[in-house]
Amino acid sequence: MSHEHSSDDCADFLERIVYFLDNELDEADCSAVQHHLDECGPCLERYDLQRTVKAVVHRSCASEHAPSDLRQRVMVQIRAVQVRITDT
Repeated sequence: MSHEHSSDDCADFLERIVYFLDNELDEADCSAVQHHLDECGPCLERYDLQRTVKAVVHRSCASEHAPSDLRQRVMVQIRAVQVRITDT
């Protein structure tokens, strides 16, 4: 069941694939992305590639942890950015 999709249409869905993979979309958006993937072979291929890359990275990094001093510095930077955002 192949339908023609415009490149703008596909670009919108390709942007949402990352959020779809991370389960960060609401039910309606998940349904829309899944429907698009069911009909669009090129987008489905990209989705499969992204899913594979994500799985490989996850397996490769699952047992490694950042050194505690690095984790601490990152947390300080995140808090600084949060403060700047809330002050704006």
